[in-house]
Amino acid sequence: MSKRPVIIDTDPGIDDALALAIALFSDELDVRLITTVAGNVSLEHVTDNTLRLLGFFGKDVPVAKGAGEPLLEAFVDASNVHGKTGMEGYDFPEPKRELLLSEHAVNAMRRVILESPEPVTLVPIAALTNLALLFAMYPEVKENIREIVMMGGSASRGNKGVMSEFNIGTDPEAAQMVFQSGLPIVMAGLDVGLKALVYPEDSEEIRKMGKVGDMAYHLFKRYRGGSFQTGLKMYDSCAIAYLLCPDLFETAETYVGVELRGSMTAGCTVVDLKGYLKREPNARVCLDVDGERFRVWFKEALAKCI
Repeated sequence: MSKRPVIIDTDPGIDDALALAIALFSDELDVRLITTVAGNVSLEHVTDNTLRLLGFFGKDVPVAKGAGEPLLEAFVDASNVHGKTGMEGYDFPEPKRELLLSEHAVNAMRRVILESPEPVTLVPIAALTNLALLFAMYPEVKENIREIVMMGGSASRGNKGVMSEFNIGTDPEAAQMVFQSGLPIVMAGLDVGLKALVYPEDSEEIRKMGKVGDMAYHLFKRYRGGSFQTGLKMYDSCAIAYLLCPDLFETAETYVGVELRGSMTAGCTVVDLKGYLKREPNARVCLDVDGERFRVWFKEALAKCI
């Protein structure tokens, strides 16, 4: 069976690093391109982090640098969570700069999508700025996109604002453009990320899973020390989990809009589960995850990262 071609749009970041590892070592996914966007930390840092990770993993996947700021909003990173560079505290190799393309991420995505003999799946695990620009500039790519499987949004409350999840809240205008793209969308948001937990005993197992497991353990300890005992939340890996094991999730087909003007709710994903807005569904939203099965899947997936 042929591998599923994917493009991952990312902003590493701790969670992104593990999601990338699982995707890159998967027997089912063919990562054709990795694009970067400002998010957890600056564009320069997330691009360097991506190139460091590829060197660490021993994978030669082309990387293209994308948007350094949101479409309209002022850029506010999450360096308070991820540190100044996003992945400090572990001895990564120097960035593998020969993998960095000279073309902008949007142009690289267009080229890879249109050159692919089969439809490509887009996997954004960061702000949706690059995707919004892609669809605005090159709408013809939609004909060869299978679906978008994203980590972002929330059917309940937020982690950037009262009602806004970080990836969507970083660039809500871009998110609204993507949800209005007409493409099939799967939203694995904050709701399932909060239940996709790795516990201390899991972390000890992961620590012994070669260099990738050791890297994961030490990043967890440095950046997630406060939640290490209560369970580490694997937000970004939920998007990869949906690609590889969708039956872990409970989902609903519904309409999702993004609040752009609310003085207290800007960046909120309005998930219309009851049909109040009388609009056609535009997304499959993950509402729940089997936490125990996710733990097993996550550890098995990391064990393959050798």
